[in-house]
Amino acid sequence: MKPDCIVHVIDDDEAVRESLAFLLLASGYTARTYSSADEFLSILDQIAHGCVVTDIRMPGMDGLDLVSHLQDIRPVLPVIVITGHADVPLAVQAMKAGARDFIEKPFDDHSILEAVASALQSGDEISAGRTPAHVVRQRIAVLTNRERQVLRGLVDGQSNKAIARELEISPRTIEIYRANLMTKMDARTLSELVRMALVAGEQLAYPSTPPSLT
Repeated sequence: MKPDCIVHVIDDDEAVRESLAFLLLASGYTARTYSSADEFLSILDQIAHGCVVTDIRMPGMDGLDLVSHLQDIRPVLPVIVITGHADVPLAVQAMKAGARDFIEKPFDDHSILEAVASALQSGDEISAGRTPAHVVRQRIAVLTNRERQVLRGLVDGQSNKAIARELEISPRTIEIYRANLMTKMDARTLSELVRMALVAGEQLAYPSTPPSLT
């Protein structure tokens, strides 16, 4: 097994750690498990390659703080954040802080393995696998005004309910707009949608041409 195929799993739930380790081992990876971010950081100087899969909510240092810390001292180590539905705003913050991806619970085997495979690629391959910025901007250019508003809310880390309150529409309508965004942006997951929006940068915040009002 190549050293860059090591996956470091951090979760305070032993059952989750062991389940993920079993899946990763069965898929050909080397898996190492830790019950806390502090335990992982205590041996960080021994780690040169691989990726990290961490829960967002843990006793002591949480997943968000871990992402920020690793960006400061080991930015080449990609991090995938595991999050519950209510923690998606925190996961978005983690992506802004430098996380490679986030996976919502309950997740299927394919989702986590795909995220790990992507994270373990080299920097050039990761860049090649992402949608180019000019393509993202073209997709955003055809969004309606309301769709842009919903997308901005998601990128700001807001929940569906919070976006619904701000726009004075129902949470169910927000779900419909989110589904439309996924289709128009050609995003398979919410984390991919958020990543695209972050790539678009200022165009999302200040569109050059007024979009439609629908």
